[in-house]
Amino acid sequence: MANLCFAAAILCVLYYLGIIVYSGIYTDFSWIWPAGAVFLGGNGLLFIVNKKNPDLFPVWIKYTYGILIFLCICLFFVLFLKVLSAMKGKGGENLDYVVVLGAHVKGELPSKALLKRLEAALDYGEKNPETKFVLSGGQGFGENITEALCMKRYLVKNGISSDRLILEEKSTDTRENLKFSDEMTGCKEKKTGILSNDFHVYRAVRLAKKLGYVSPEGIAAQSDPFMEPHYIVREIFALVKEQLKGNI
Repeated sequence: MANLCFAAAILCVLYYLGIIVYSGIYTDFSWIWPAGAVFLGGNGLLFIVNKKNPDLFPVWIKYTYGILIFLCICLFFVLFLKVLSAMKGKGGENLDYVVVLGAHVKGELPSKALLKRLEAALDYGEKNPETKFVLSGGQGFGENITEALCMKRYLVKNGISSDRLILEEKSTDTRENLKFSDEMTGCKEKKTGILSNDFHVYRAVRLAKKLGYVSPEGIAAQSDPFMEPHYIVREIFALVKEQLKGNI
């Protein structure tokens, strides 16, 4: 078991180094991988210490710690399966609205994540010409324009009529995306799709339901294959946070 922990810790470190090279040292939540390596390596050492000194820790401490770890692993995998279950969502045909959730804009250009969402929105829009899009996202750090405006420019440039696009430019997170989009359009009472990167769809739909959306349908855009494990792990922690805050 100690060797398994050490091997997992090494994998965490290697993946973290890969993230730094591939996406940069300031990648959101990337600290979870070295933290995971420390945790796993620490547990490996505990197994070795316990094997050499079996009476060092009281039995009740060993059992309590073991049960807590087991419960955390179970929770992780339950949430992992829920995230996975929404990663192929395509949404129904001819929805009244599709809320396209914003993502980071680099100056005035869409990030990789946002570009994937826009490609999925373009594909859906071409197949469902009556559907309107709510482009939702304000202006954050490092962004010269709002995420909504960036999305509009891309979609109009690629053939989507501006008459079909509604810009929501105040929101700063997913919950606000959905809340403000409804305030502008009343979309929670309509047939509405929620479009985001695949790993994010489950949480976005759960948030929408909590906000009163009648029957939100997830539409999953692709994600960067190398970064997807990181995004999924980050999403699992985000789900726990939203649950504790009462948002889902």
